[in-house]
Amino acid sequence: MPPANRILAVVGMRAEAALLPPGMRVVVSGGDPRRLVALLDAAPDDIAALLSFGIAGGLDPALGCGDLVACTRVRGSGGAYAADPAWTHAIAQRCGARLGMIAGAAAVVGEPARKRALRTATGALVVDLETEAAAAFAARRGLPFTALRAVADTAEDLLPRAAAQGLTADGRPAAGRVALALLRHPKELPALLTIAKRSRFALQALALASRRLAGELSPA
Repeated sequence: MPPANRILAVVGMRAEAALLPPGMRVVVSGGDPRRLVALLDAAPDDIAALLSFGIAGGLDPALGCGDLVACTRVRGSGGAYAADPAWTHAIAQRCGARLGMIAGAAAVVGEPARKRALRTATGALVVDLETEAAAAFAARRGLPFTALRAVADTAEDLLPRAAAQGLTADGRPAAGRVALALLRHPKELPALLTIAKRSRFALQALALASRRLAGELSPA
């Protein structure tokens, strides 16, 4: 496994970036896959590997909030990409993550029916907004790639519309936009509070995983 200072980690939120080992370089997408593509294109040439890291939406009904998935392959609208098997298995073994497919999406997949359809179409365990772009970039540069994701919303959870307004471009909470969305749809408040609680639980699972991986991801 490459040392942390040669790995580029791809996350959606600042809160995820804060959990990574010291010395690892990070790109924060703010939940925008198109912006992420541009950020990755500007990545330095000395990067040795790509790691997609953060929370995800569950597609497999067997997965609960906080369960970890280590990516064997990612599939999205741009194609399918294999993760580095040795790196993926090392991460899964150290963290107790389940091995499997991750689906890439261009926008939040929040309705249970859409999650079921995506699961049927791809066989993926979880879906996120960053892993496909990270894998495609790694393939273009000929770099090893993997992903570690923790389930926040499960396959049967309905994400409120306000949740899609949750991040600024630099991956920080967009409290103002969320408040405006709740003013338009006040009945979504209980669901939003539930999802916020589950996201915190997923981040705690990632924090523990990151500590378990620290020895393998420490700077050279």
